[in-house]
Amino acid sequence: MIFISRKAKYLVTGTFAGLANGFFGSGGGLFIVPLLTRWVKLDQRRAFATSVAVILPLSVVSAAVYFWKGALDLSFAWPFLLGGAAGGLISGRIFQKIPLTILRRIFGALILYGGVRTLLLL
Repeated sequence: MIFISRKAKYLVTGTFAGLANGFFGSGGGLFIVPLLTRWVKLDQRRAFATSVAVILPLSVVSAAVYFWKGALDLSFAWPFLLGGAAGGLISGRIFQKIPLTILRRIFGALILYGGVRTLLLL
């Protein structure tokens, strides 16, 4: 069995998250949460919270690249940023109160929904 250091696991997990975020505009959490819970052995709450913390800088970097390439219209994005900030604030406040089984089911349902929707659009 090959031993991979904890730092290398972080780097690989972050790389997958960055690639997903850059290619698809989101989805980094699809890699981060499962890899942090199974590979790095973080508890699920800490994995969800870490995912949120990691996605912000990844999104900023991806948005900057899209902006420099002329593919981002900031005037169109502002209403979504405001709504997203409100949703983030609300979810951050109630996160500890939601049972892990509910969080897992919501996360799974979102993954399933995204996958089915993507397959149907092919």
